[in-house]
Amino acid sequence: MGLAQERGRAGEELAAAYLELAGLEVTGRNVRLAGVEVDLVAREGRARVVIEVKLRNRADYGGAAGAVDERKRGRLRRAALALLAEEGGPVRVDVVAMDLTAEGLTLRHVRDAVQGA
Repeated sequence: MGLAQERGRAGEELAAAYLELAGLEVTGRNVRLAGVEVDLVAREGRARVVIEVKLRNRADYGGAAGAVDERKRGRLRRAALALLAEEGGPVRVDVVAMDLTAEGLTLRHVRDAVQGA
């Protein structure tokens, strides 16, 4: 496994730990929905949550949150709609964005980050 893959997995582990501390139940990792690999799937109350995790070591160019472009949002919408068809109930898409800087790590959890899901 290369360094980028190791960092990606570590970022997903950190995001999952944060989400569980925040009260969500992580129910799946690297799940395929409608041909889209979703980093995490969680439950918060009745809601099912599709979660994209982004980790960047540079904050320029929009940082981690800015890395979720329109194409990626479309894929996340498609995954959320597949989860909705599969399980019903409310479904939303969240993004956990982590930026590494010289000062440390900044983690942002953006709830309902992708509209139309």
